[in-house]
Amino acid sequence: MTSRSAYPSDLSDARWALIEPRLTAWRQSRAAAGVSGHTPTHDLREIFNAILYLNRTGIPWRYLPHDFPPYRTVGGLVVEYYEAAA
Repeated sequence: MTSRSAYPSDLSDARWALIEPRLTAWRQSRAAAGVSGHTPTHDLREIFNAILYLNRTGIPWRYLPHDFPPYRTVGGLVVEYYEAAA
């Protein structure tokens, strides 16, 4: 986790423990298959916290606060995850 102040929408450690194995396995399978083409630079928990923040506040993607990963990174990962689940 980063050193930023927590938002009310952030995941608790207990909830992250439930979600993290699935997201990490998905990211590793994509890397092993050579799908992404680059090394991940952003923490999955921070990306997930950004998604929860967007959902909770209802703000547009471009208004995502700067202490989260870039909105294009967050949005791109959401699209990739849903396409892989389809």
